[in-house]
Amino acid sequence: MAPPPLAALRPATFPLPALPCPAATRRGCAVAFSLQTNVRLLKPNRRSRRSRYPYYDHDEDDDEEEADEFEFEEEDDYEGDDDLSGLEYPGVLYSNNPRAPIKKLVREKPALKQNWEGRQPKTRSRYDTPEKIDALHAKSKASRSIGLVDTDNEVELKNESISRSMFHKLQEEYDFDDKWLPLVDYLCTFGLKESHFTNMYERHMACFQISQASAEERLEFLLSVGVKSKDMKRILVRQPQILEYTLSNLKSHVAFLVSIGIPSVRIGQIISAAPSLFSYSVEQSLKPTVRYLIEEVGIDESDMGKVVQLSPQILVQRIDSAWKSRFLFLSKELGAPKDKIVKMVTKHPQLLHYSIEDGLLPRINFLRSIGMRDTDVLKILTSLTQVLSLSLEENLKPKYLYLVNDLRNDVQSLTKYPMYLSLSLDQRIRPRHRFLVSLKKAPKGPFPLSSFVPTDERFCKQWAGTSLEKYHTFRQSMLLKGFAGKTGRRTLTSRR
Repeated sequence: MAPPPLAALRPATFPLPALPCPAATRRGCAVAFSLQTNVRLLKPNRRSRRSRYPYYDHDEDDDEEEADEFEFEEEDDYEGDDDLSGLEYPGVLYSNNPRAPIKKLVREKPALKQNWEGRQPKTRSRYDTPEKIDALHAKSKASRSIGLVDTDNEVELKNESISRSMFHKLQEEYDFDDKWLPLVDYLCTFGLKESHFTNMYERHMACFQISQASAEERLEFLLSVGVKSKDMKRILVRQPQILEYTLSNLKSHVAFLVSIGIPSVRIGQIISAAPSLFSYSVEQSLKPTVRYLIEEVGIDESDMGKVVQLSPQILVQRIDSAWKSRFLFLSKELGAPKDKIVKMVTKHPQLLHYSIEDGLLPRINFLRSIGMRDTDVLKILTSLTQVLSLSLEENLKPKYLYLVNDLRNDVQSLTKYPMYLSLSLDQRIRPRHRFLVSLKKAPKGPFPLSSFVPTDERFCKQWAGTSLEKYHTFRQSMLLKGFAGKTGRRTLTSRR
């Protein structure tokens, strides 16, 4: 059969979507959410230099970025109005700690990243060799010695009280050029502090050679396509080279994202999650990667936008080795046909990041150990691939014990309601069960797992026959008691 058309990948000019004004995007609302998903899935002996989470298979050392939350798509087996807010895995798992230490600058030519066909992506660095770095240092010192800029009098600053004192410290420790002050001052508007500038300097000193006007033009463009101002600090620390990328380069990459089906409202989140994609050539790296995912892996072209939203790092991963190793493992271990594995990757592309030995195999063996046959395991993984991301000790095992001991269900009930494994034990499963028990409305036999699926409102109406407020009060009381039990603190009671 002929491969699907690749109209979206032709080297044509792509129209950019209507985008909001940069000024309007400066104010970002912080979104707090909690994931009980396990990140301890990958090889502990292959720790990322900037991450406290060592359990991913890092095919690219520099491409792990924190991912913003994305919508979790409902499973086909459930009704459209079911509540998924209690899912323990509502979105992207691939995340790292932006405060983790960064390697010091090593004066040697770095190894260039390669895409799945071994091509070298574009790089904007002009200062890779020790000779050029030494020349840059010499130029920096010379410019200060002849007094090109009087940092105390001549430069008009936006954050004067912060910028000047901090800049003087940076000059004393890192030979910051006087001419860099306007740029440093501008970047301070995004909340960068001395430690952030230090990290940027050690990671890519040449980024400070960019003028303040050029940097502002480029960052304002990123803000205009949806990058939040609060995320700019992390982007700059992770990928300071972004200051050097031309406006046309940034626009061509945004156009590429639009062409593969990324909605305009999600562009900013993709960039924040994987800013390193700007260092890869659209024609020589990004498009070939997408073609590989469609033609070799078998992902439907219409699903590419969703796949990239769930895991932006898939664009900068060595996808051929990641796919082949996991395909061979799942087909051999579970007898999984290719169409089932493709469905898993489409639903949960993070699967391609997980270690086989420390991530996939232990979870498959756990499901076997509780009495599941390989056909049952395959059914659960195909329906809810996110199970492979959940912690064994803190998630899967406690839910299984609660299922058989408290809910009096057998393991086969999970094949009918695999969604049970993705729901929060503390926030959803235990409160609803005990609420019905307190109302004496829990059945005597196996507790119906279908009661955990609907929204709180529907649950109260259909199962509890009581008000939503009454259930929320009960749940809040349970959570407070549970917290007090874990911390050894007493819950506060009002004195009358």
